[in-house]
Amino acid sequence: MLQALGLGPAEEAVYTALMAQPVACAYDLARQTGIAAAETARVLADMAKRGLVSVADLPGGAESGPVGQAGRRSDAALSVRYRLAPPSVALAPYLVEQRNALDRAESAFSMLIEQYRNTAVNSAGAVVEVVVGVEQVAHRFHQLQFGAQRELLVFLVGAPVAVPREDADLAENSALDRGVDFRVVAARDYLDGPGVVGDVRGALTAGLELRLVDSLPLKMVVSDRERAMVPLDLADSAAEPSAIVIHRSGLLTALVHLFEREWDRARPLYPTPSGVHAEPAVDQQPTGGELEVLALLLAGFSDRRVASQLGLSIRTVERRTRRLMDLAAVDSRLQLGWHAARAGWL
Repeated sequence: MLQALGLGPAEEAVYTALMAQPVACAYDLARQTGIAAAETARVLADMAKRGLVSVADLPGGAESGPVGQAGRRSDAALSVRYRLAPPSVALAPYLVEQRNALDRAESAFSMLIEQYRNTAVNSAGAVVEVVVGVEQVAHRFHQLQFGAQRELLVFLVGAPVAVPREDADLAENSALDRGVDFRVVAARDYLDGPGVVGDVRGALTAGLELRLVDSLPLKMVVSDRERAMVPLDLADSAAEPSAIVIHRSGLLTALVHLFEREWDRARPLYPTPSGVHAEPAVDQQPTGGELEVLALLLAGFSDRRVASQLGLSIRTVERRTRRLMDLAAVDSRLQLGWHAARAGWL
């Protein structure tokens, strides 16, 4: 945690250990951290110079000039007791410095991008680059996923080739944790892979938006609508995996439009207790008569009373209820009510 502010691992360990007690010496902290006592004393002395800790008191005679033998001086240093300086005061300068460093890095990043665009203007290399090889394709994929700040748009088709699903899941979780708007359209065959349904269910629960279509023309990831990567499907199955990375251009705009078109026609996926469930297609939506039955059931009516109210047989009520449960892919009427509310049936 404190390493993000510029402190080293040993400093963080000593600082954290000292936070748990009012004052302590190098001997005490060495026992807690597992760091050698001499190294702990050195870390404490350095932290004192930087204002992170202050000397609470000195062992008898340690402040009265030369102690004599080097061994006694060393023992005295290990016995000096320290206390933490208030973190709000001591750590604030480190936080400011890290923020300033990030600002400088962002400024340099923007300048490099602008310089690249200016020097590569009208060059095909400024729009499309070809990436060849498993490591290179995986590296560029992670750059796009981990570098996204606002939005990720993804097409998923079939089994992964260059990027293992575990690595893709890690990048996905990182994006969701950062608050990135993450939308995915998956071809039906993507769900056939081992363990995919469980991973998809977890991602949906974490905030991923995923929709399902029967087929897609390509795999794709679009990052912040500024760059995209599309794998190249080569006829030679023995060839190395390769992909093209597309930067801001009319081609990138066309890919974004393709994603939005497929997104609009795709069916949303929802997590269920046993896996995932796709919203039914238009021709599989409940009929008006089925929704009448559903409304009365949700109002607490029994099957017999629903049949009486609608002038139906109990068998018809049961048949319509069974079809509603099949459409919702649920096993109980309680789940049916939850799905009906989620899907906006009523």
